[in-house]
Amino acid sequence: MSHGANNLKFTEGRLAQVLIAPIVSEKATSVAEKHNQVLFKVLRDATKPEIKAAVELLFKVEVKDVRVANQKGKSKRFGGRIGRRDHVKKAYVALKPGQELNFSGEAV
Repeated sequence: MSHGANNLKFTEGRLAQVLIAPIVSEKATSVAEKHNQVLFKVLRDATKPEIKAAVELLFKVEVKDVRVANQKGKSKRFGGRIGRRDHVKKAYVALKPGQELNFSGEAV
């Protein structure tokens, strides 16, 4: 499969799954205020173009830039057993000036 032609057309079903959840934390809030970026937890195989398209589709905003970071899962103990949290891929999505994401509907 060549990546040339169909890079621009993602299926909407796939895009609906790319973003797992917005990340709401102190760091996410400070990043949002300073750099007009929002953080999302995304599928581990999501690509930057997919993340951009998904955010634009689902939130109707214009995305300037996407940066991704892979976070390894931490080892945790549950009683006598040792488990591991899942690896997480985070996306820092920078919005164009004047664009805003509003989570207040969901996060009340």
